[in-house]
Amino acid sequence: MTDWAQVRANGFAVPAGRPVDELVAELSGMLRSPDPVVRDGQAYSTLATWIGEGVLDTDALRALGDEMVGRFADPEIQARTFAPLILDAIVSEGVFEPAWVPPFERWYVAEEDLRGFDPKLGWLHAVAHGSDLLGALARVPAVEPVQMLRLGVGRLLTPTEYVLRDLEDDRLGVALGVALTRPDLSKEDALGWLDPAVRAVVTTPTAGFAPEISNTLRTLRVVHLLVDHGVRLDDEHPNVQIPHGDEVKAKLLEVFRAATPYYF
Repeated sequence: MTDWAQVRANGFAVPAGRPVDELVAELSGMLRSPDPVVRDGQAYSTLATWIGEGVLDTDALRALGDEMVGRFADPEIQARTFAPLILDAIVSEGVFEPAWVPPFERWYVAEEDLRGFDPKLGWLHAVAHGSDLLGALARVPAVEPVQMLRLGVGRLLTPTEYVLRDLEDDRLGVALGVALTRPDLSKEDALGWLDPAVRAVVTTPTAGFAPEISNTLRTLRVVHLLVDHGVRLDDEHPNVQIPHGDEVKAKLLEVFRAATPYYF
């Protein structure tokens, strides 16, 4: 086994004398570890750094992406939730396969374990990690932005007993904001993805708001803020305005008004 703690201490320099593919395979296996020091502090941090620094070529990134897509069906929660983080890094470097999208969509909506932090397993963050990949995919020209908007609201409205914490609603709100910045998004699509949220809030039972309704409202408030102030895509695009902004804000207010009419 490689001394990955030493690799990190050396600024993530690639160890000499070992083929990169062997090192990546070792790191990929460590991403399934229940030990957060191994998984997060060593495997993820090293792989993400190497991907960003161009250590892996396109073929290696594509193979790693295929492997991560298979993790969406893994029985271990930490394996499932770290797969989108690596895919986010890969897609952000310009490597993308259309076949990666459907498995991600199926997992993201269906994942039932929404714990943010677990005392033994460390950070799991299914919603937040998935939202990072959602936001990366929303910037890929081959991906329809409305597809990602519908995926995000579908995740929010899926019935759950878990109220989001640890800023997961913010992360998903930012990803939705990124999708809304796409210039090829029609006004109809920029508004229509919110219709399920309007219907869900209007039909909330008198017994109280379900967790998924609370999650939806809090996340959409983040989206409203971004429509007002712009979305930071990267250092070169720190304040991208959302097309159809006035119409989107009016539609968001329709959602909020259905839940809290005393505000408006």
